[in-house]
Parts: sequence; structure tokens; C-alpha cells
Amino acid sequence: MPQAVRFDRYGDIDVLQVVDVERPVPGPRQVLVEVRAAAINPGEASVRKGLFAKSWPATFPSGEGSDLAGVVSELGPGVTGLRVGDEVIGFTNKRASHAKLVVVEASDLTPKPPGISWEAAGSLFVAGTTAYAAVRAVSLRAGDTVVVSGAAGGVGTLVVQLARNVGAKVIGVSSKEHHDWLEAHGVVPVAYGDGVAERIRSAAGGRVDAFIDTFGSGYVKLALDLRVTPDRINTIIDFAAAEKYGVKAKGNADGGNSQVVAELAKLVADGRLEIPIARIYPLSEVQAAFRDLEQRHTLGKIVLRPD
Repeated sequence: MPQAVRFDRYGDIDVLQVVDVERPVPGPRQVLVEVRAAAINPGEASVRKGLFAKSWPATFPSGEGSDLAGVVSELGPGVTGLRVGDEVIGFTNKRASHAKLVVVEASDLTPKPPGISWEAAGSLFVAGTTAYAAVRAVSLRAGDTVVVSGAAGGVGTLVVQLARNVGAKVIGVSSKEHHDWLEAHGVVPVAYGDGVAERIRSAAGGRVDAFIDTFGSGYVKLALDLRVTPDRINTIIDFAAAEKYGVKAKGNADGGNSQVVAELAKLVADGRLEIPIARIYPLSEVQAAFRDLEQRHTLGKIVLRPD
């Protein structure tokens, strides 16, 4: 029987279990995908902990996961444009991709370019579409200076590259251990911690035009202190600060569709966007993968590969 991640109550990482499940059956305009790679994301940890229980409650037993890349295994009635054996990138909004087999809406899939690894393809949806929306939200133009907090994280690594592709000067706030990667991608690295505002001002050499916060922990207020106007500040995580200060909070909900995934996949295939992979875990080690993720110190994405 195929296996999938399940949890039957809110809680810490130990509530996650890998269990045998019935083979899913695709319905009308749906596709059954054999998953080859599926990234994990901080939002999934928050759902599991019950932090979003009021807004997006779980139905137990709950699955998890949105990102996926894999091979079409079965077509439901009415599906056109896809064949069994096609390699695809996509997503599910049913908290279900951390599994061997997953049913996906056909409209939520796009072909996987042959030059993209499974791990990169399976990491594109949540982080990629969030980064895409965040960069668009602050209206970057060539010559702008933008600061990115959490610049070496799963979303931050993509934000800095998309911003560089626009022609902006990018200042990336991260731990020192990731500065070499940022410099190699044309980013001016700045260490976080005490004195970060002064370090940013020095690196900017003048004004800061925009700020993209992927980390939280006071960076929205810091952006305002740097005299960035609220309409050019976007946070993907600090929603309380967004409401308090009137800044933007655009993310996956604003860019999460297969057309954006296809656009990002083309950038990867063309060598204009790198999806850094921190570590790969078998599905059976999902608990270890989330322990790693929740340290918040990895460069890039953590990916599950079904056993």
C-alpha cells in the first residue's frame, strides 16, 4: 500500500506519522501523481501546531504538504493535455503532497522541464510563488536598492535572485555562514543582530527603496526606521505588523497558480534561478526533516523523497 504522512491531533513534531493508506482515485479533471519530491515549509509546521486552527482548521486525521513534483500515474475523467508517464510540477491545496501518491487538480500541474532536478521542481510552489508575489508587491525597478531579511531561507534565496533579475541592488540579511552564497549570487550580505540597521545603511550607501521581510521578528519596524514607505514594504510572515503599520503582506495566496510555477520553472531551466537544496530526507524520516526545518538556519529548501 502507498504511504503518506498523517497526524491525528495538533502538537509537536512527534505527532507526525507515516502510515499505509488506500490508493487514491482521481475524480473528474483530476490526476493521480506518483510523487518524486515534495518540499516542506514553515507554514506546515504552524498548521500542525494548531497556530492556524481558527482560520484554517485541520480535519483529523490530517495529511500535510502542498509542493510536489512527480510522474502522472492515472488520469481522471475529462482530463486533456496530460498523459500517463508525463513528468509534472504542481501543488495541492488539500494538505496531501507528503505522500507516495496524491490526487491533484489537472489545472494545478505544469510540465517539468527536463533540465530541472526533482528536488528543485518539488520545491517551487510555496517558496517560489511566495517570492514571486513578494517581489512584485514592492514594485522593484532596475537601480532600486532592496533589503531582504531571512535572505538565505527557502523563500529568501529566491527573493534575492528574482530581485537581482529585475536589476535591483539587493542587501541580504542573514547569518554569516551564508554570506558566501549570497555574494556568489550578486547580493550584498549583512549580518543580522545588534547594529543591523547601521550595517544596512552602510551597505546601501544612500537610501533604501524597498524592503521584503521573510523572517519576522521586528523587521517591518526596522524597514520603517530606514524610511522605506509602507507601500514598498512587504512581509510574508509578520501579519500583525502588516496590519499595525499598513504595509503589504503578499505571498503564496497572491501568486500561487500553475502559470507562475511554469514561469519559475522556465527561469530555473534557463539558469536564471537556482533552487538551493539544504537537505533531502526519505518520507519515513519526516520528523527529522521538520526538526531540521524548525531550527530556521538552513540555506534553501528541505525536501522529502518518498521511500
